Amino acid sequence: MTTHILVGANRGIGLELTRQLAERGEQVVAVCRQSSAALDALADKPGVSVVTGIDTTDDAAVAGLPAALAGETIGVLWVVAGVLRRSNLSQPDTATCKQLFDVNALGPLRVVSALREQLPQGAKVALLTSRMGSVGDNTSGGSYAYRMSKAALNAAGKSMAMDLKDAGVAVALLHPGWVRTDMTGGNGLVDVDESAAGLVARVDELTLESTGGFWHMNGERLVW
Repeated sequence: MTTHILVGANRGIGLELTRQLAERGEQVVAVCRQSSAALDALADKPGVSVVTGIDTTDDAAVAGLPAALAGETIGVLWVVAGVLRRSNLSQPDTATCKQLFDVNALGPLRVVSALREQLPQGAKVALLTSRMGSVGDNTSGGSYAYRMSKAALNAAGKSMAMDLKDAGVAVALLHPGWVRTDMTGGNGLVDVDESAAGLVARVDELTLESTGGFWHMNGERLVW
């Protein structure tokens, strides 16, 4: 049984990951700002606990995460929390750009830095990013704030993979697909259960030899 810390677990992909991991008998600590009725229902299952009050944009809250986890030794650290907002060249909306950078790029950096000492040899870090953060894959333009924030996360994740490799910790950057969730307004090509299953499979097969890779949840290697 592995202990999975899931940051951003109260809805969408994070909630479904919590459900699937619990169903296969893993220990899951679901971390979020505020719980939800669906997450509270999962907390009644064996092996699932919930930690609230963790806003990944709040330095003090994230700094308190190790204590909130009561010294848990982490098998897999998932950072799922993220936000999607639209912006374009005629109205780049720099305030939105700053918000998304704080949540999507700096948030995961805060979390991994805070929990680094609780990542033993053999642990894994799974960062949910997006292929929209790929420069080479960008054929449609637009979405400046979201693209830039996810590109920054990709850069941070690659550096994490290099910095944590000697400690025996592997890092994956994972695109969940265009998933039908509240964040996408129910639009998308993939149901949340299929996406979560693919993400779990990618983390299961992650090794130090493949650390720092950028993958679609279906196993496709993505360009930077």
